[in-house]
Amino acid sequence: LAFVLSAALAGLAGATKALVFVSATLTDAAWQMSGMVVLMTLVGGLGTFTGPVLGAFIIVMLENKVGELGRFLSQVTGVQWFQVLGESVTIVIGLIFIICVMAFRRGIVGELVHRAKLRRR
Repeated sequence: LAFVLSAALAGLAGATKALVFVSATLTDAAWQMSGMVVLMTLVGGLGTFTGPVLGAFIIVMLENKVGELGRFLSQVTGVQWFQVLGESVTIVIGLIFIICVMAFRRGIVGELVHRAKLRRR
């Protein structure tokens, strides 16, 4: 039942994307796409609905805003290295993933839920 439901939801998501963007390319079926989904889930937290949603929001925001952040940091500090920060989005996302795995074993939402349970006790 779990596999049928996951396949149905994945099919619905793919069909919706194809309708919205009026195209479907082979890059949507690459292994990096499923890796990004796993990354979103691990960063947000397993076992909750809000964890993967928060993880997806964070990863997509990072992909879109790291270049702007690099340009801003370059203007403020004068360090030209920050200009190429937008070109190395995967490195930045990888570093964030490593930090989340090392610091937040349960993901962001999982850690917040765990700490809330500890405070109740």
